[in-house]
Amino acid sequence: MAYRKLGRDNKHRRSMLATLTKQVIENESITTTVTRAKEARKFIDKMITYGKKGDLVSYRKALAFLHNDTKLVDKVFHDLAKRYENRNGGYTQILKLDERRGDDAQMVILKLVEENKPAKKETKKVEKEEK
Repeated sequence: MAYRKLGRDNKHRRSMLATLTKQVIENESITTTVTRAKEARKFIDKMITYGKKGDLVSYRKALAFLHNDTKLVDKVFHDLAKRYENRNGGYTQILKLDERRGDDAQMVILKLVEENKPAKKETKKVEKEEK
């Protein structure tokens, strides 16, 4: 998988992406630049997938990535995993905002999607089967 360098060396980039991931999990929404949001989205989805697996190996991987923050890892494994148990990926949403005043960087809101709602197609299939 190719990663964006984001103008930082490897350790700083990994730490920054871990911090962005922690902030999204904790607050469920953050404001950041487009490139950072697109890169952090991969790691947020990976953490929620770990939570859905629920085994010890996944717990330890999530704990290692999130800087040993047990409160956030427990939130991922108990709250977010249950919220997205019927959803196969796509746990985040990017909403565009205006440019940042200082350097005209495109700003976005990176947030977790709302709880899984039944798709319209599924309800139509059920109606056809009942007839």
